[in-house]
Amino acid sequence: MHETEILEKFTKTGALLEGHFLLRSGLHSDHYFQAALVLQHTLIAAQLCAAMAEPWKGMGIETVISPAVGGIIVGQEVGRALGIRAVFAEKDDNSNLVLRRGFTFHPGEKVLVAEDVVTKGGRVQQTIDLVRAHGAEPVGVTVMVDRSAEPVDFGVPFRSLLKLNLITYSPDDCPLCRKGLPIDHPGSK
Repeated sequence: MHETEILEKFTKTGALLEGHFLLRSGLHSDHYFQAALVLQHTLIAAQLCAAMAEPWKGMGIETVISPAVGGIIVGQEVGRALGIRAVFAEKDDNSNLVLRRGFTFHPGEKVLVAEDVVTKGGRVQQTIDLVRAHGAEPVGVTVMVDRSAEPVDFGVPFRSLLKLNLITYSPDDCPLCRKGLPIDHPGSK
């Protein structure tokens, strides 16, 4: 799937937003990728996630794991495309990721981490750490959109469907804040 086709799908579904946004990373941006707006279209979600899964075929991956909530659909569709199970991690009361609902891994199980968006990679790294803590082997990370300003190193192969070079600002150096523009928290809307 070509970059122009992917961007067309994001634009058509309204998933690329403009404004003043607070990202989960704590950074601010004038653009936001709201993955849920493209993922609500099941056929488009299936196409995008199948493209995400393609480079991982034949690698012996047994399970896909995603951090909840944003990654659940991505993980489910990547798992479907690979023909394997998909589980998800949830936040506990301290915002740490945990396995619930009877999800487990067997020792050495090969696990692919799937997520919708990476900015700094904190939630993906927590997911990798969780996989290791349960005795499984994280073999890679696949994301729909990599919007990181600096390269992210998870210590395993990392692939994104699309790299978006969107400007981010620290809260102390945000020109949108200086202009007095109201800030939006779109991640949980």
